[in-house]
Amino acid sequence: MSRPQPRAKAAGTHRAPTPVEEFGPPDADATAGTAHEQTVLRLQAAMGSLGTAALTRMEELLPWFRQLSAAQRSSIGLVAQAGISAFVAWFTDAERARMQITSEVFGNAPRELVRAVSLQQTVAMVRATIAVVEEHVEELAPPQGVQALREAALQYSREIAFAAAEVYAGAAEARGAWDARLEALVIDALLRGDPDTDVGSRAAALGWGPVHGVCVVVGHPPARDTADVIADVQRACRSHNWDLLVGVHGDTMVAVLGGAPDPERAARALSAHFGSGPLVVSPQVPTLAEAPQAAAQALAGLRAARAWPAAPRPVAADLLLPERALAGDVLARSRLVSDVEGGLGAADSALRDTLEAFLDRSGAIEATARALYVHPNTVRYRLRRITELTGLNPSAARDAFALRLGLSYGRLADDSSLGGTPPAASDGATPDSGLPALRP
Repeated sequence: MSRPQPRAKAAGTHRAPTPVEEFGPPDADATAGTAHEQTVLRLQAAMGSLGTAALTRMEELLPWFRQLSAAQRSSIGLVAQAGISAFVAWFTDAERARMQITSEVFGNAPRELVRAVSLQQTVAMVRATIAVVEEHVEELAPPQGVQALREAALQYSREIAFAAAEVYAGAAEARGAWDARLEALVIDALLRGDPDTDVGSRAAALGWGPVHGVCVVVGHPPARDTADVIADVQRACRSHNWDLLVGVHGDTMVAVLGGAPDPERAARALSAHFGSGPLVVSPQVPTLAEAPQAAAQALAGLRAARAWPAAPRPVAADLLLPERALAGDVLARSRLVSDVEGGLGAADSALRDTLEAFLDRSGAIEATARALYVHPNTVRYRLRRITELTGLNPSAARDAFALRLGLSYGRLADDSSLGGTPPAASDGATPDSGLPALRP
């Protein structure tokens, strides 16, 4: 059967022709069949004009559609035309075409279109297309078939919406699996301090922007499914508007946070999503490029935390400097020497003598004064000066512990490599910091 030629527009009218007007009335032999057969013939004749009318409707009703590139609009045009064609096939034999909707409608759409157009926008386009069909129902079907065509259009719109949801769900699942693998690689590179890995570009692919202020939180994972735990941490960080990289590294769970103004407060907010045991948070570093150093300090703190059973949860890695030094962390040793020897180095030797005498006498001011032949107030003044210079209070048990270790490592540094800052450990890594493989 030859396709009828479009009718010429009447002079003086500006109304857009309807699909039936554009393609003419159905052929004479089309009226001889049933209402369903006549409707199918009319739909087949009007498929092209219906697709064009759908695109016109999208441009009129959807502001974001006009902002798409020409290539993207062309792809949507193909999808709309395929949707009309699939509707005709579905209307002809709904049972046969039911399983073909997804491939027939969305099979020609490029993958980039899924990223350019959201699911909500896709549903809006489906509504616009179906609305065009509904407006011309009385022209596309004989009177006795109008109701059947209208109901079919409504049912098809539901089917096509579910098909679109399947397409987006599949794309999201594939992207999620890829993101999970990429995130695992980034976490592994951060913990190993791999200088040859472009961590910044990989993190940008995961949605990290130019974040200032990065910290690392490490602890043990809870006894639950890893995917569920990671999803809970991601949900918590989204509620605070923080950037996040998270993964399980052997028996260690690592969370890299970006944009959190207070590292300890951020770690406290995530503590419920970690397992039992110590939870260590690193110092804050400016950007993700310095995150390997922060991660090394946090991991060293986690390894040494069991030496301080009464440590708070979470605990800052800097508060664990004494335990880290005893566990073999050369950076912690050099930090202690720097804090103590560096603070007292430019001061009068009387401060060092007072500190050593005070520590040897278990913090007794009167006994220290007698040993130094000075007034107790002089001892108190010197202790205040030591606190100002080192940031450590000799009267506090934890600070006294750190001061004692700083003095001891400072003396040993003259004859061994325990003090100072060894080049191989300047990033906070320890000689025996072998890391297990990431969990799949």
